[in-house]
Amino acid sequence: MTQAATLIELAVQPREVLGKKVKRLRREGITPANIYGHGIDSLALQVPTRDLAQTIRVTGRNTLLQLHVEGESKPRPVFVHHVQRDCIKDDLLHVDFFQVSLKEKIRLDIPLVIVGEAPAVGVYHGILLQNLNAIAVECLPTDVPPQIEVDVSGLEEIDDAVHLKDLDIGPDVTLLVDPEMVVAKVAPPRIEEVEEVAEEVEEEEVEAEEGEEEAEKPEEEAAEE
Repeated sequence: MTQAATLIELAVQPREVLGKKVKRLRREGITPANIYGHGIDSLALQVPTRDLAQTIRVTGRNTLLQLHVEGESKPRPVFVHHVQRDCIKDDLLHVDFFQVSLKEKIRLDIPLVIVGEAPAVGVYHGILLQNLNAIAVECLPTDVPPQIEVDVSGLEEIDDAVHLKDLDIGPDVTLLVDPEMVVAKVAPPRIEEVEEVAEEVEEEEVEAEEGEEEAEKPEEEAAEE
């Protein structure tokens, strides 16, 4: 199942403080930001850190935002393109927004999320493998799904698999990769591997014992002489 895009609004202001002086903004609870996009001039922005943090918590890179820039009559449709954080405190340092046209299709990667439980895992002790974590798609910004769910509840036997063609990505989203690719699969349990390792260890022990016996023979023969 594909989740529909959710429009979230965020108010920002044009920013006049640039360069190293933005440290003062951060101390005042304001995060510097920039907005750019195809065919538009880059614009320096600032946004209350609390509002920005709350927005980022409930959105992802594939969630369309309505950015209300102070002084402009119309909101700008954007995606969060890059978030810079302090590597120690995890505080927000800077955010880049990418503006898009609602009438032009875009290409981007959509994350794949496993849902449900595969019966073959519980019944046959199989191992559920996820071969793909994201897929490339093309669609209008308003049709971008934040994520695509991969239902594995139909995997009842070992080697059963879910292919890209089995996913519900929606009629307005175009898949840009091979639909025959395997997304998730139930692999056999690793019992055979464990048995093979045990056999190898046993063979090594036997060879070691035989080597010790051969080493003892010359000593015994010398004692007899």
